[in-house]
Amino acid sequence: MKKKRILSGMRPTGAMHLGHFFGALGNWVKMQDEYETFYMVADWHAMTTLYDKTSDMAGIRSSADDMVADWLACGIDTSKSCIFRQSDVPAHSELFLILSMVTPLGWLQRCPTYKEQLKEIKNHDIGTFGFLGYPVLQAADILLYRAHCVPVGEDQLPHLEITREIARRFNHLYPIPDKVFPEPKALLTKSPRLLGTDGRKMSKSYGNAVNLSDDEKTTAKKISRMITDPERIHKDDAGHPDVCSVFSYWKAIPGEKNKEITSDCKNASIGCVACKKLLAEEINLLLLPVREARKKISPEEVHSALESGAQKARAEAAETMVIVRDSIKI
Repeated sequence: MKKKRILSGMRPTGAMHLGHFFGALGNWVKMQDEYETFYMVADWHAMTTLYDKTSDMAGIRSSADDMVADWLACGIDTSKSCIFRQSDVPAHSELFLILSMVTPLGWLQRCPTYKEQLKEIKNHDIGTFGFLGYPVLQAADILLYRAHCVPVGEDQLPHLEITREIARRFNHLYPIPDKVFPEPKALLTKSPRLLGTDGRKMSKSYGNAVNLSDDEKTTAKKISRMITDPERIHKDDAGHPDVCSVFSYWKAIPGEKNKEITSDCKNASIGCVACKKLLAEEINLLLLPVREARKKISPEEVHSALESGAQKARAEAAETMVIVRDSIKI
């Protein structure tokens, strides 16, 4: 039986961090054996928030190369997965244009992520068509490869629902015997919600991330500064692990260590400083094989992976666009 297809991607807007490691990459590696996987470097998407930052725009390509090297180090296998750069497949922008013609404005204005980032990002203007239309470009990415499933966390479901609505509307407006686009289903993944060092969502945009590229000392330093249980003032106060940002990391680490930490925290058998020190040791141990693998990946290997992936992605995209153009009679 033919494998179902998955499309997922990340923006090359800076270093990969622990949120990516625990929240996405682990799932990506597992999915390679169960699905036909397409993993995309979403560089056009990076422009939506970086278009007016010359230095950041200049770093998108190098960030993309570094990101792919991290993917490979974490176990993404080019013999199983198609890794490609979004901008290397022009059909993404063509389908984005076509889908933007049929997408109601209200669908985009109600998107939770759009509202959230308008509030959070204050250092530059994101009141642009490109930022508002981000979900349409995302829909084009998914539908271009006629993906059956998209791995998402629960907070990303509204974005995927817009993609499903756009697919449904396009199929209704331009009916053919076999629908042009399948309505992609959500593949809900176990994705721990890791907060950044300042207690907000971990994000490259907020500068509060623990990066995969950090060395052991830097990792330990960042973790030592993390916000803990605000109600625990003294070391002998009983802790509340479920409201502690640090404990979310313990829950993400494989094994039973989190149960021991839970008990020790509630019984005040371990202080927050000692807890964070132990966490740093566990994180560094977990990242050791990734760091070792990363040292062996050359720029040539990264470029080869992106080039071969682009060839496959362009071929798949071309097939879809033939169907799209026929359906709209252009």
